[in-house]
Amino acid sequence: MKTRYIAAYDTEKAGDCLAACKRIRAVHEQFGVSGTFFIVGKRLEEEGVKYRALLDTPLFEIASHTYSHIILRDHPFCGNAPANEARAREITLGKELVEQTFQRPCVGLRPGCGFHNALRGDPWLVQTVADAGYGYVSSLLWGPETTVPALLEKPFTYAEEGRPGLWELPGHGWHENLLKAHNLTVQARRILAWPSPFPEAVRLTPITTPEEEFALNKLFIDKAIELGLPYVSLIWHPWSLARFDPAMTMLRLTFAYVRELGMEATTYEAEWRRAKDEALA
Repeated sequence: MKTRYIAAYDTEKAGDCLAACKRIRAVHEQFGVSGTFFIVGKRLEEEGVKYRALLDTPLFEIASHTYSHIILRDHPFCGNAPANEARAREITLGKELVEQTFQRPCVGLRPGCGFHNALRGDPWLVQTVADAGYGYVSSLLWGPETTVPALLEKPFTYAEEGRPGLWELPGHGWHENLLKAHNLTVQARRILAWPSPFPEAVRLTPITTPEEEFALNKLFIDKAIELGLPYVSLIWHPWSLARFDPAMTMLRLTFAYVRELGMEATTYEAEWRRAKDEALA
């Protein structure tokens, strides 16, 4: 089995993300690379017509990034979760807005910030996500004890929580906004795992060039192939990518490398369907 590649974007900031997505789409079209956009529902309330005109193409999956980016589980850096009623609204309304805006099913959810233990240990949350009609969640986005980088984990189901039909599709590597010190409340040196599972990817100071970022991407892509992962997907944010690299040089370098390796570019939805089919075979 060859490792596949998923380009994915946590699309959350008003205005900034929409402008960045125009540049991102151009690079995807240049290389013929598919991808997944996890979009906050509030952005679709405000800018939904523009997002549909820009991203409603066969190249892209559109999935939910919750309704307003409220945290669904207590998080040491991103804050505490609200009551269940508010959590349920984030889960269901985010999905509804994707489906209303793009007139297609929304099968995936990426919670704001993500977690080091995915949804495990919160049976109410697992049940609510499954009952809302999601097929997969991409919530495992941190290393042990909420450290970075996120490990190169394989997909799994929530069978132990009684929901074998709900899949977890992890993200991998660094949150690229942390690499650039774009979230000033969380400094990289405070959240690095020690000893690091990826010592070659440790950064104690922010990166300064797109080439440095690509070099780190390459490390995780190569390691995922070495480990035989079904896919590898880095944790990207349109607003942060554009602020650091308006020309999208890193994106071009990464996509060129994916093509050089002969990797299949896919989406989270396609990967979820493939995982389901393989589990049933």
